Amino acid sequence: MQSATTEAVTPHKGWTLALASVGVFMAALDALVVTTALPVLRTSLNASLGDLTWTINAYVLTFACFLLSAAALADRFGRVRLFAVGLIIFAAASAVAALSPNVGVLIAARAIEGLGAAIIMPVSLTLISDAFPVEKRGAAIGMWGAVSGVAVAIGPVFGGAVVNGLNWHWIFWVNVPIGLIAAALSLSRLTESYGPRQPLDFYGLALACVGLFILVWGLVQVSSEGWGSAQVITALVVGTIIVAVFLVVEGRIRAPMVRLDLFRNKAFNAASWVTFFMYAPLFGALFLMSQFFQSGLGDTPLEAGLHLLAWTGVSMFIAPVVGPMADKYGNRPFMALGMALQALGFGWVALVAEPGMGFSQLLGPLLVAGVGIGIVFPTVANGVMTSVGPDEIGIASGTSATLREVGAVFGVALTASVFAHPSNYTSQETFISNFSDSLWLLAAFSAVGILVSLAYPSRSSLTPAPAPLVQHGDAAVRLGK
Repeated sequence: MQSATTEAVTPHKGWTLALASVGVFMAALDALVVTTALPVLRTSLNASLGDLTWTINAYVLTFACFLLSAAALADRFGRVRLFAVGLIIFAAASAVAALSPNVGVLIAARAIEGLGAAIIMPVSLTLISDAFPVEKRGAAIGMWGAVSGVAVAIGPVFGGAVVNGLNWHWIFWVNVPIGLIAAALSLSRLTESYGPRQPLDFYGLALACVGLFILVWGLVQVSSEGWGSAQVITALVVGTIIVAVFLVVEGRIRAPMVRLDLFRNKAFNAASWVTFFMYAPLFGALFLMSQFFQSGLGDTPLEAGLHLLAWTGVSMFIAPVVGPMADKYGNRPFMALGMALQALGFGWVALVAEPGMGFSQLLGPLLVAGVGIGIVFPTVANGVMTSVGPDEIGIASGTSATLREVGAVFGVALTASVFAHPSNYTSQETFISNFSDSLWLLAAFSAVGILVSLAYPSRSSLTPAPAPLVQHGDAAVRLGK
């Protein structure tokens, strides 16, 4: 009897790691899988530049809005149960996306996909942390982070291969059986667990989502209406006011969605904003680069994905090397170096882009930008997690991740506003000219990240962390005694 009882409450570690990894792989992959399909979506669904922007931003925006609330809901209603719900939402939304008769339905489906991903990502990490003892948790989270990194790196290649070999609908259909099977296995194989029943900040959630949506909508409208239009100006003003109200509310309630006092911490503040200024140019460049390869240089979707791998893939090899070096020499110099390399890479692309150029001319700048990403990824994660005590790790990580995703949304919207021109898809010269202007903007954004990184405290001035941190890619865990 005792043995059966023990077995009933013992988490299934192998199943937990496998299913959490499947979930995070799907969620991370779908953030980027659409990028290489954008030119095909434009012609197949008669989509405008603003529509293409929303196919990415609808996903990332809902992901950013609901990311912090998902963990609290899982603690209250059951982590396994909510993880399965997230997988089902993701699979159902993917089916709707695959069947989309027009771009409006596709954008709505992408938004619901983002909601599913916002549940899957944080809850999958919580499930792993709950299933593994402290001495094995770092390795398990490292595997989880590695799977996420692989998904990010191969997302454009996978999208290009599917579009090239089948059609764009299949980049969504593949999620359906995997998501449903993973949900069923989660409910049958994983051990349910709960956390503290924290108050839910519904007012903050509503204000953040509405404010960010209006701001992004205003930026996207620039591509068709121009900066001086009443729609754009009104949206930007109203969105800014709502976000300001959100910040006031968060500063006054007892259990806020976002802990504003964390930003008084110099290390946390600097590392989080470096993340913002890395992701804004990164997603903005991904939005344009796949279109540049296909519409500007004549690549197939698969060729575009493979060419992007030189940029997104190299970071996987750099990050594990930089992590230990940052522990020895401090995070600040590596943050600054990484942002400088990203700025250099984007500026280099903007400088050499021209009709008829070969990929060999772009390989150097793409590798430089990719190395920069690989340097920044582990150091900002380490900077955030070591800036707070053990009791604040969860909220600090979630807050920084939300700011990162908001950066991605604004990066795509701002890039599209600069790139916008009626002749972009009819004149190769116009396309490349506006592409270069947009890349210069992204290089400037990255350069601001250099300045922000210099605000991170030097290694000698940091207070020693209460417990050692093990860093694995994007994931980190502080080890207790």
